[in-house]
Parts: sequence; structure tokens; C-alpha cells
Amino acid sequence: MLAHECEVPIENILIGCGADELIDLIMRVVLDPKDVVINAPPTFGMYEFDCAINDGIIVNVSRKPPPHFGIDVKAIKEAAIKHNAKMVILASPNNPDGSVITREEIEEILELPSLLVLDEAYIEFYGVEHSFIQEVPKRQNLIVLRTFSKRAALAGLRVGYGICPLNLMEYLWRMKQPYNVSVVAELAACAALSNSTYLEEVKNALVKEREDMFRMMSSFDNLDPYESQSNFILCRVNDGRAEELKNFLETEGVVVRYYSNPPELSGCIRISVGLPEHTARLECALEKYASERKQFS
Repeated sequence: MLAHECEVPIENILIGCGADELIDLIMRVVLDPKDVVINAPPTFGMYEFDCAINDGIIVNVSRKPPPHFGIDVKAIKEAAIKHNAKMVILASPNNPDGSVITREEIEEILELPSLLVLDEAYIEFYGVEHSFIQEVPKRQNLIVLRTFSKRAALAGLRVGYGICPLNLMEYLWRMKQPYNVSVVAELAACAALSNSTYLEEVKNALVKEREDMFRMMSSFDNLDPYESQSNFILCRVNDGRAEELKNFLETEGVVVRYYSNPPELSGCIRISVGLPEHTARLECALEKYASERKQFS
């Protein structure tokens, strides 16, 4: 079912206990001690973590400043060549800001003599037509990662998959632990794949709610939300009271993520998109916070 959905040969598909496990597995297979991996922060923290435990060296090439968080293709290519990088790892849409990498930018990076690992964990919320997954069988230096955690809400069951070139599959299978995906997780993933119409409806509803939530948040003077192509919205709290706002929202039953670091994200909160009633509850909490702040200012 997965091969049919992705329109790739089954021989190119590797299932893992979440995409996190596959990131570690790929690095164990590809990296020799002190090999360089090019990273583009702010991004998913597991890239740097897995590189370190596999005795690799991370070279960070910072993304462009907000609100766009775009990658610096020129700087990535220069760093990859300078350090003879074995791997470049990028997320599109990116975590934690929801920005995307253009097709032209990815094509340019694929010209490097490095393996590109493209993490598409959130691609469904952007549009699978933008995916590079069908390019993998045609290339020797591209891996695309996907997951059921976001699109099918199976995060706790841990089911991810990678579309990998055949020249790497033999070695990945040698290193992969057997029976690491549970029977329950496998059944849940198969059930999700057999109900694609429902998943599409849920995704469309979530994307609509994301736009509604973005407009609502933009109406508050102290908030500066960033455009997102994912299932969350990163938002800068302009008055420097992000932690205070996060704590207040918790008292109102709204849990958000607060960032004190890295510097690019300091003073930001991130809010996942939910149902319309969740957005309404968030709006009420934000209005209450603004009212109380005005009262005591």
C-alpha cells in the first residue's frame, strides 16, 4: 500500500520505529568517525544529536532570519565543499517554523557530492505534489523521510519510513534491528493507508484551521505569527513576555511550547493547530491575557 501511495518501488522503502530511528540508522551506515554533516538551524534537534552519537561533526549553516527562515543555499554549498561533507540534512517543511525549501533549491543542493537527507515529516500539510519522494529511485544521493506521526496522529506508536536509493538499501538492511516496529503500530499504519479519503479530509480541515488561527493571532498587537506550511504556527511575542504568556495560557488550559533558545527563536512560542473549538479557546485566553495586562499596566 505504501509503495502504491508513494509511487515508488517497494525495494526502495525502509520502515522504521519513527523517522527518528531512521535518521540514526542512516548516520550509522553513512558516517565514518569525524565525517561532516551540514545542518541548517534552527531546525529539528535530533539531527545534531544523532550526528554526535555517531561520532560525526555537525557544521551549522544558519537559516535566514525570520519571518522567512529560508536556507542559505550558497553558504550550504560552500560549507559542504570546504568540509568535504558526507551528508546534508534538511527539513521541508521545517520544524519549528513551518517554512519550506523550493524545488530549485533542492535541485541545486543535489548537485553536491554529498548525500542529501530530506525530512518531509510535515509534507502533507504543504502538499505532497511538492515532495521529492519520487525522485529517489532516479538518484544516488537522495533519501526522503516520512512519518505517520503527523498525518495520521500515530506519534506514540512510532512508525516512519524512508525512501532510499538501492545502492544504500543493502547496508541499511544489514544495520537495521529486526522486529523494531510493533504489530500494533503496523496495523495502525495499514489502517491509515486504507483510509486515505478520511486522512485527506482531516488534512484539509487542519490546513483551513491553520489559516483561521493565523489570522486570529495576527489580530493581537503583541503577537507576530510566522507563515507556516505545517500543522503548527511559530509566533514571536513582541513585548518580550513570551514565557509569561506561555504560563498564563497553561492556567487557561492551553499548552504551547516556549523557546528561550536558540537565539533565533528566543521569545517565541509555538502552537499546534487543532479543532475550531481549540482555536476559539486560544482566542479567549489571549483576549483575557491582553485585558489583564491592560488593567495592570
